[in-house]
Amino acid sequence: RGKDEKYKVRMPKLRMAKEYKDKRKSIDDVERNIFKFKKSSEEKSKKMDKEEKFFRETFMYQKEIRVLARATAARSVRSGRRADLPLTAGEQLDVIEAMQGHALICRNAQGRYGYVLVEHLNFR
Repeated sequence: RGKDEKYKVRMPKLRMAKEYKDKRKSIDDVERNIFKFKKSSEEKSKKMDKEEKFFRETFMYQKEIRVLARATAARSVRSGRRADLPLTAGEQLDVIEAMQGHALICRNAQGRYGYVLVEHLNFR
């Protein structure tokens, strides 16, 4: 027995580094803050509902809103009227409906609707 105990390897007790503890605490804090994201998404959905209601009233649009295509804004354009959609270069837009002429009804990422000229868009 004495010889067996003599050659027995003892494993050292592992201790956590201080930096690892700090990282672990920050990860736990992020997991606890999940509810804040839900609150902001609720606010965003309320804003999008408000924009959709405004869109339906302004454009007298009674049909179901369906995305026909996706387009990218070729250049930045300011809007002259509330019915026009302001664009920034490279912005992704959902085409909702093609009107007569060169205008399309589009929706941007913030949920805002408006008219956009075909000349300002790139389709893939």
